[in-house]
Amino acid sequence: MKKLAIIFSAAVFVAACGTGAGADTKAETDTKTTATDNGNPSYDPKRGEGKFNNVEVGATLDAAMAATGEKVYGVKCSSCHKLTDEKLVGPGWKGVTSRRTPEWVMNFVTNTDEMLNKDPAAQAQLEICLVRMPNQNLADADARGLYEFMRKNDGVK
Repeated sequence: MKKLAIIFSAAVFVAACGTGAGADTKAETDTKTTATDNGNPSYDPKRGEGKFNNVEVGATLDAAMAATGEKVYGVKCSSCHKLTDEKLVGPGWKGVTSRRTPEWVMNFVTNTDEMLNKDPAAQAQLEICLVRMPNQNLADADARGLYEFMRKNDGVK
């Protein structure tokens, strides 16, 4: 009787995981950009998924913001990210400000789940790291300070 229950459970599992037309269609739509009513994409890959679309960054470093960002890094980021280019759990931060826009970084750290669900660059990084970054619930000011600390780490003075 126990063997029959195991066989039945396995059959139900296999049937539920089938690759019928519905499963293929969902997989395809998950990878495509969705559109709004007026035909414009609801996701702009140059902006990221979030509220930051124009972050003013000065030519020189804002030391006070960088100090705030360093504190945030120490509490919320350092256990998974190194300041070098070496991967720990997440990617190393060296050179991040030359690879990503301020808007992208700030949208990622404040709206992590949506970025991982919709942004191709974030999804590519997830494939490398294999661990989703948890939402750290950063305030906007902390996110801006964190970006300034990243700039400091990249040598901006």
